[in-house]
Amino acid sequence: MDVELKVLDARLAEWGLPRYQSEMAAAVDLMACLDAPLTIMPGAAPVLVSSGIAVHMADSGMAALVLPRSGMGHKRGLVLGNLVGLIDPDYMGPIMVSCWNRNGPGSEPIVLEPGERFAQMVFVPVLRPAFRVVEEFTTVSARGAGGFGSTGG
Repeated sequence: MDVELKVLDARLAEWGLPRYQSEMAAAVDLMACLDAPLTIMPGAAPVLVSSGIAVHMADSGMAALVLPRSGMGHKRGLVLGNLVGLIDPDYMGPIMVSCWNRNGPGSEPIVLEPGERFAQMVFVPVLRPAFRVVEEFTTVSARGAGGFGSTGG
């Protein structure tokens, strides 16, 4: 399968295009395309950071998810303002990442540097079922309508 990648920021030629960092990596890292270091204060409103790229999947059976890098989230508190970014297969605009410093008041700010790997993008298959409206379901599962905590968790 192919995904078209458009470079929107020429500095990626120096910093590196999105790529898999190991032979079995599931996601590609995205670079922070910033003109200067960006300080994100604890608990402040999320900020949009450009990844410097656009992609076009052109396949309704595929989508991309933008996720925080685990080390950035765990060690520094940098997460996505929308938790997970969804890139639809027909979207062709710039990939912007909503970044949020989840640390509490009194914590150190997070400083993102230009060219720093700050998020990751994974491509996933998408199922698009047809909906059939029913009055009642045709079968009943053992769980039924049991919700939060109903399985003992």
